[in-house]
Amino acid sequence: MADFLTTGPGIALIIVAQCLAVIGFVMVSLLFLVYGDRKIWAAVQMRRGPNVVGVWGLLQTVADALKYVVKEIVVPAGADKTVFMLAPLISFVLAMIAWAVIPFNDTWVLADLNVAILYVFAIGSLEVYGVIMGGWASNSKYPFLGSLRSAAQMISYEVSIGLIIVGVILSTGSLNFGDIVRAQDGDYGFFSWYWLPHFPMVFLFFISALAETNRPPFDLPEAESELVAGYQVEYSSTPFLLFMAGEYIAIFLMCALISLLFFGGWLSPIPGIPDGALWMVGKMAIFFFLFAMVKAIVPRYRYDQLMRLGWKVFLPLSLAWVVIVAFFAQFGAFGGAYARWAVGG
Repeated sequence: MADFLTTGPGIALIIVAQCLAVIGFVMVSLLFLVYGDRKIWAAVQMRRGPNVVGVWGLLQTVADALKYVVKEIVVPAGADKTVFMLAPLISFVLAMIAWAVIPFNDTWVLADLNVAILYVFAIGSLEVYGVIMGGWASNSKYPFLGSLRSAAQMISYEVSIGLIIVGVILSTGSLNFGDIVRAQDGDYGFFSWYWLPHFPMVFLFFISALAETNRPPFDLPEAESELVAGYQVEYSSTPFLLFMAGEYIAIFLMCALISLLFFGGWLSPIPGIPDGALWMVGKMAIFFFLFAMVKAIVPRYRYDQLMRLGWKVFLPLSLAWVVIVAFFAQFGAFGGAYARWAVGG
């Protein structure tokens, strides 16, 4: 068996098994993310939430998914049917393949790319096409307006997210997520992580991630009171399910990025306690809880407020932070907290 795994078919089999493991983790997590999102929202509003299907309602998401799958797919008469069906598929697939470079532990990564951050950015920039295609192919003004809103919003906040990550790259000297996590492995545990030297940017990154994934209070592309679900308004059944699944997978990816960039990834917060994948998953769960709480308690922004925040507040602040971090890193300020190149490469 060992000899077979070193052959071409054996290596292909290993790669397929690794891909299926990552897909399985993301899809199973998706079931509990939707359930947790609904439960947290219900708790804030002092109601029960899902509690009928399965123990404590744990199978409610499975029942909802089956309901979408067995329903008829309705395509509007004037829609471009090919583009209409490709749009949700593109949104789902792009959200899924971004996980190829996310490490869950040291060496536990599907593709350990030296330019992993660029890979995630490339995939993230393409996700907007699924939304635009869905709005345009619906051949209706409300989906089209929703898709344009989403495109402008996602592009606007990608800029600030990119500049914030540039600060982390300057500190590490690498575009590899593994190097970024290893650069945070210090003698002080939790206080060695990048959240401390890059403290102001943690909040900007979290808020930008909300806007990038169309989460409340920045869910203007899907604002029910204004556009009746925006670019998704003409979708039903499995295509709608793919849109929603892609959105939640992108949210979970942002939770993973926050964990890797600022909170040590798989590293233990207390020196002496073993590191491991459970720390990584636990941190992602905590940040998803924060995403859900923001959805439950923060009122929706107006669209002009959303764009002003992105271009007039976040962009100047993140750009200024890049300059500050470059200065600190070059001159070794604060004991080299901003210059960990020996670890990052």
